[in-house]
Amino acid sequence: MVKKVIKTDEEWKAALTPEQYYILRQKGTDRPSEAGYTSHFEKGTYHCAACDLQLFESNSKFESHCGWPSFDDAIDGTVEYVLDKTHGMVRTEIICAACDGHLGHIFNDGPKETTGERYCVNTTSIKFVKAEK
Repeated sequence: MVKKVIKTDEEWKAALTPEQYYILRQKGTDRPSEAGYTSHFEKGTYHCAACDLQLFESNSKFESHCGWPSFDDAIDGTVEYVLDKTHGMVRTEIICAACDGHLGHIFNDGPKETTGERYCVNTTSIKFVKAEK
């Protein structure tokens, strides 16, 4: 069970950069690009940029060529799934299980040889922690 992180809107604004606040708290989206973590493949873990919960392991990351970091699985219990009917679409939003921060969306077009899922994640919503040798 993940411990919930509860903060007021003002506390989130003080703790996050304006871009992080927009993505994580207002459900924004990074522009697609190969920058940030999209083409990043070092060994380690990806944590929530708002509360530091470990969300994804580097061995679940893959190149999807979609313009956002993609993972085929999340660490058990760290991501929650929410029906998203915004923008005239029906999708499944993924949020941090601890702080409810918006991470991105999950799709069923991931690698068939693993889970078949693609966690499409905003670079701004995560931070990378390099594995210790």
